[in-house]
Amino acid sequence: MKSSIVQISKYLSLVLRHKPETIGISLNSGGWVEVSELLEASNAHGTKLDLDLLLHIVYENDKQRFALSPDGKSIRANQGHSVDVELGLMPKSPPTSLYHGTVSKFLDSIRIQGLMPGSRQYVHLSADPGTAEIVGKRRGRPVILVIEAERMAKDGMIFYQSLNGVWLTKHVPANYILP
Repeated sequence: MKSSIVQISKYLSLVLRHKPETIGISLNSGGWVEVSELLEASNAHGTKLDLDLLLHIVYENDKQRFALSPDGKSIRANQGHSVDVELGLMPKSPPTSLYHGTVSKFLDSIRIQGLMPGSRQYVHLSADPGTAEIVGKRRGRPVILVIEAERMAKDGMIFYQSLNGVWLTKHVPANYILP
């Protein structure tokens, strides 16, 4: 069952963050889609998904990647979109430091251009080095970068915090990344 949950969570990330069109759904401007529409489209396209499994993934996922609307009728990903959505997050003052997990093969590029969002809307940062280490481990031996977030904010860069605690910003220039 656990591998099924992991597979479904990855599937939900794909359709709610990157490619909703693969199952014929559309996200609204805030990234929401009706739960009933998601379930129907998923099942019609070969991914067996029912409300109980969906709710289990939303509420039990340790990374809290997904959120339900207050009425429980709609769902969206909390962050990480490559499709254009407006999450409605308000700017927030970050802590003194934030962290980013990566691997050594990206360090030369990062030292030159900083951290870029790539295909996503924002650069994702962690509030603690442990979480950044977990993120970095997905691609190999992790390297944890320390970001001078408070200094960035004082210099006018805007930060947001997603519902699941991930810190978001458009770009981290190289001069704010500690060696």
